[in-house]
Amino acid sequence: MTPLRTRGAKRGYSPASHPKLETRIGTVELPNPVMTASGTSGHGAELNAYFPLERLGAVVVKSLSADAWPGNPAPRLHEAGAAMLNSVGLQGPGVDAWLADDLPTLQRANARVVASIWGRTVEKYEKAAIALSGAPGDVVAVEVNLSCPNLEGGKHLFAQSTRDTADAIGAVVAGLDRPVWAKLTAHVTNIAEIAEAALTAGAAAVTVTNTMLALAIDPETRRPRLGAGGGGLSGSAIHPIAVRAIHDVHAALPEAVIVGVGGVATGVDAVELLLAGASAVQVGTATFADPRAPVRVLDELLEWCGRQGVSNVGELIGGMDG
Repeated sequence: MTPLRTRGAKRGYSPASHPKLETRIGTVELPNPVMTASGTSGHGAELNAYFPLERLGAVVVKSLSADAWPGNPAPRLHEAGAAMLNSVGLQGPGVDAWLADDLPTLQRANARVVASIWGRTVEKYEKAAIALSGAPGDVVAVEVNLSCPNLEGGKHLFAQSTRDTADAIGAVVAGLDRPVWAKLTAHVTNIAEIAEAALTAGAAAVTVTNTMLALAIDPETRRPRLGAGGGGLSGSAIHPIAVRAIHDVHAALPEAVIVGVGGVATGVDAVELLLAGASAVQVGTATFADPRAPVRVLDELLEWCGRQGVSNVGELIGGMDG
């Protein structure tokens, strides 16, 4: 792959010049734009065994419902070429148990935490939000998972209309005391319209995109390879879809704050999402092969900026030529 370059890149620029990676997601200031992606690094500080979580911009935890949820039957994961297919089904302990048992481990790791919530109805989203209201300040924002494709084999994609999106985000915003990010799916006719509905309803940012609906069949058994049937496809195979979705939202809504996610495994992948219009990125599936992937992406991003003469990560956001 030909290395991406930015306008005005300076030859011989030294990484020792320390490019500034600080970014802002609405009112949330982050020391750098690299986070984990919800659902890929557990509910607590699991990855702290591999690198200091405080090095990341933030840790986004696995989605939580108001109450405990058992998830889907096994098998839950399947390697699908250059991607991964999963149907974990949003298994989780519920918000109250997470606050009591898992958040303290993240606090001890000095992590900036973004909680993630989901629900089957607007009322369930609201209940989860209210349960998180008053959480410690380490929880800097709440990401609202409106678009998980692996609940019940892909039968539950809540935010496929502007009305559903606005209703859910409005209820969460009303029940919370901190910024709300809306996690959207590219499985819609016009993702920019859905993003606008979320922002109008009070979301401070949109996270683009969730995993993509997919299905794998075992020819020997003639049955789905996952216990729940279909699931969500993630990893490098969906990276171009994420780039396009982020680009489309940014082009239609230039002032919208976007968190980009989808197939980020290298620093250059992160740069591509930033150029498309994201202000920060999340690293998810890559951690299954390399638990240090998020901090490696951060290091590679820093090195890339140094080589390319980028003094501030803000120079990259929405900086695609043409």
